[in-house]
Amino acid sequence: MSERLFYHLDESEMPDAWYNIQADFTDPMHPPLHPGTGQPIAAADMGPLFPQALIEQEMSQERWISIPGEVVDIYRLWRPAPLIRARALEKALDTPARIYFKYEGVSPTGSHKPNSAVAQAYYNKKEGVRRITTETGAGQWGSSLAFACNHFGLECLIYMVKVSYNQKPYRKNMMELFGARVVASPSTETDAGRKILSETPDSPGSLGIAISEAVEMAVKDEHTKYSLGSVLNFVVLHQTIIGLETEKQLALAGEKPDVLLASFGGGSNFGGFVLPFVNRKIKGESMRIVAVEPAACPTLTRGVFAYDFGDAIGMTPLMPMHTLGHDFIPSPIHAGGLRYHGAAPIISHALNQNLIEAVALKQNDCFASAALFAKVQGIIPAPESTHAVHGAMREALRCREEGKSEVIVFNLSGHGHLDMSAYDAFLQGKLGDGEMSDAELQKNLAAVRKI
Repeated sequence: MSERLFYHLDESEMPDAWYNIQADFTDPMHPPLHPGTGQPIAAADMGPLFPQALIEQEMSQERWISIPGEVVDIYRLWRPAPLIRARALEKALDTPARIYFKYEGVSPTGSHKPNSAVAQAYYNKKEGVRRITTETGAGQWGSSLAFACNHFGLECLIYMVKVSYNQKPYRKNMMELFGARVVASPSTETDAGRKILSETPDSPGSLGIAISEAVEMAVKDEHTKYSLGSVLNFVVLHQTIIGLETEKQLALAGEKPDVLLASFGGGSNFGGFVLPFVNRKIKGESMRIVAVEPAACPTLTRGVFAYDFGDAIGMTPLMPMHTLGHDFIPSPIHAGGLRYHGAAPIISHALNQNLIEAVALKQNDCFASAALFAKVQGIIPAPESTHAVHGAMREALRCREEGKSEVIVFNLSGHGHLDMSAYDAFLQGKLGDGEMSDAELQKNLAAVRKI
């Protein structure tokens, strides 16, 4: 076993294709349904929202999908991203476990999100699209799409969840620096936003509401398409470059993972990191794969598997996913990227097949672990990433109690340099946990169609 701390790949070793796990599921996934007819959605139904190439990726059963050279050229600004042995954390926890983390905070916008943003902007540009609309929670997706659109000369309109718009002004500034227009959601610019505001004037917003606004603006203009930062198959596909690199780096370290963890919101970060390993689990390898979500938005641990809308108003297809109900408005926790009512169908399917497991953790516990991680490893995690940090530390402490020298690997999906207001609240003891009540859960689930 190597004593190195950093495991880097050469540019030539960067994966040249994304991995599509749909080719390897032993049981097929449920199809998304047209919201009007209730029938499986066809490629033509998705045309108003997405370019043809992305629609084909969404429905593809091919195992490998080549990464275009123009996308690779931009990836090279930060990829391959490092895998790091967290020896200082191991020492602080006095654990026999060996802890590694993949660090996606080295990207231009500080998170994993450009992996799909660059690809989506490329395919839109190639098909003659002039403007892209999208939603963003904490601003990591919005800043990444703004960055990507700037590279390809596309206009970018971003609906940012209002609570995050107010909490994270520097994320907004980053998007604007890259040339995007940023609107607090719900807004008065769309029918969807005006409807929400008429019912709840002080609404903090949600990713579901912001999606409704962005979709509405896209379908109204033939030169505009919509871009989604998580949930859909093609988004998760683009993120698999993370896990594919991690496989190669663990081989360099001479390690096989016993436990893999990543934070979970919609599924792109988690799926991108773990799906290459899920494939190995399908083939018989033994490992645990854990999605770590917030207790304030416990989609996988307390939601139901159902057909539900991806947005708040009901404009998207009905997706087969674990959901808290599309009317759900999460507590305004600082992990804005994890405040989504639904889970990616791919991840929902993997959970149903017992290929992965999930745990829901409280915000203050996650920040406490992140504070220790920052002190000993020198990296301040994004609020979303604190969940993976806390999850990994819990596993390391379990190994200490059980005397097991397991290999724990987690994805540190982004840094928290623009999220210091959250850490300020934590340090002052003003950070709530926002756990969801059973009554609220049942109210929101009343309108969904269980599978």
